[in-house]
Amino acid sequence: MTFSGEFLAFMSLALVAVIGGVLLLNLTKVVHMVVALVFTFVSIAGIYVLLSAEFLAAVQILIYSGAITIIMLFGIMLTRHNDTSEPKTGRWRKLLLFLGVLGFAFAVYIGIYNLDLPAAPNDLHVNNTEQIGIELYSKFIIPFEVTSVLLLVALIGSIVLAKKDDEKEAEKE
Repeated sequence: MTFSGEFLAFMSLALVAVIGGVLLLNLTKVVHMVVALVFTFVSIAGIYVLLSAEFLAAVQILIYSGAITIIMLFGIMLTRHNDTSEPKTGRWRKLLLFLGVLGFAFAVYIGIYNLDLPAAPNDLHVNNTEQIGIELYSKFIIPFEVTSVLLLVALIGSIVLAKKDDEKEAEKE
């Protein structure tokens, strides 16, 4: 195994992504969770840059780190959180979970270490955005439009749910 700059950059970005995901699951304040999620999204964008997918990295930062995070914060701020009880987990459960994660990591390491893929010629740096656009708007136009309709329905549903909460509060007062 050789330690190149690309390998060290990948390992550091992967470590930040994993730490952000673990913090997201273990933090108790919701805003701190969103910040951990942003760290994860930005590190994944860095991994896209290492893979020569600059357009996907820019979309990752704009859409996920920006828009989705802001929508999550708005959703958190517009809803009430009265449930303060947290289920406590025992030490055995945490130990078994940790051992399971270690076992999975070991299995993935063995699988990647023994993987032998032949080198294939590729054009990674040639017109990335154009290639994505051609694929997206020729072969995948129906799933693209279905996804946009799904997002629109989710937005309308969240507005309706938020409005019902306001009406219930007005009736109580």
